[in-house]
Amino acid sequence: MRIHKEGRFFLGMLFVSVVVINIFIFYLLSSIFLISSILTFSVFLFFLQFFRSPKIDKRDKENCIISPANGKVVFIGESYEGEYFKEKKLQISIFMSPFDVHVNRYPISGKINYYQYHKGKYLVAWHPKSSTKNERTTTVIENKNITILVRQIAGLVARRIINYSKLNSSVKQSDQLGFIKFGSRADIFLPLDFKPKIKVDQTTIAGVTELGIIN
Repeated sequence: MRIHKEGRFFLGMLFVSVVVINIFIFYLLSSIFLISSILTFSVFLFFLQFFRSPKIDKRDKENCIISPANGKVVFIGESYEGEYFKEKKLQISIFMSPFDVHVNRYPISGKINYYQYHKGKYLVAWHPKSSTKNERTTTVIENKNITILVRQIAGLVARRIINYSKLNSSVKQSDQLGFIKFGSRADIFLPLDFKPKIKVDQTTIAGVTELGIIN
């Protein structure tokens, strides 16, 4: 299992803490050592799977929009995007549970022409207002065919969003855009005439699942 770089220090410290706790219990409270070991190592294994970063078969299709996140599609519909486009767009929202891979990826190749981090609240990620009220980042990518907006949104327990985007830099489809720690959501805003291939409740894989073809 490959571990994402954002989790290596945390997992190292957590592993040391688990070992120290269990050594302490073994010598002072040996009667509960087995239970303690099972519980603490279960917690460690949970975080280990959370920070996994599996290899993917990267897409490089100029005429396709690729999913920016692993998770379940919770919304597809018309929505007003008021930060950058300031007009109605087709919004696709993908919810990432704590059991999903939390690496976010670029849906298209192109140039970063807008990036902004926003502090905010921590409403549950599927809440309709989380897109504008929660801690979030906004990244706009443009190429000769299309301009899209990707928004990383913190959830109820997410407390840190990492975004690798740099203004005016060139990015490649399916490369890493960032990482969100714990339950969260990714929104992508597309032209209204975009025809999605996916449906609500469908599961997506970041950098792999095709959301649709550019018209």
